[in-house]
Amino acid sequence: MAQLSNNSINTGARRRSQRVLMQVGVRIRGVDSQGKAFEEYTETLAINAHGALVLLEARTTSGATVKLQHKRTEEEQECHVAFLGPVRGGKAEIGLEFSEPRPTFWRVAFPPEDWSPRHPEARGTNNARTVEK
Repeated sequence: MAQLSNNSINTGARRRSQRVLMQVGVRIRGVDSQGKAFEEYTETLAINAHGALVLLEARTTSGATVKLQHKRTEEEQECHVAFLGPVRGGKAEIGLEFSEPRPTFWRVAFPPEDWSPRHPEARGTNNARTVEK
């Protein structure tokens, strides 16, 4: 189900941690570009130890602060909008970055930086494993 991607949110930038393409239910609260409070339930497109990529109907501004809540654990983290991407289907791709790295927030074990889907250990296993609290 989860897949790894070597693509970067910022073209040409080196990732600080592996990105896992994984849908996780989240609630995002903040203030939109018009100054109005919003609360939106969505799913992540990709996650990593530093944040997530999501699709949002709400329009935000780069650098805006939002609260991201993990639907299953109800844990909440403060994030800032690090990337504003294309709009598709009325929703914008938004890159959110935690105020500080939170590798356990998603409850998955991220592969090391030098890991590759071609690595012998990758065969026949899921790319992300659940991490117990």
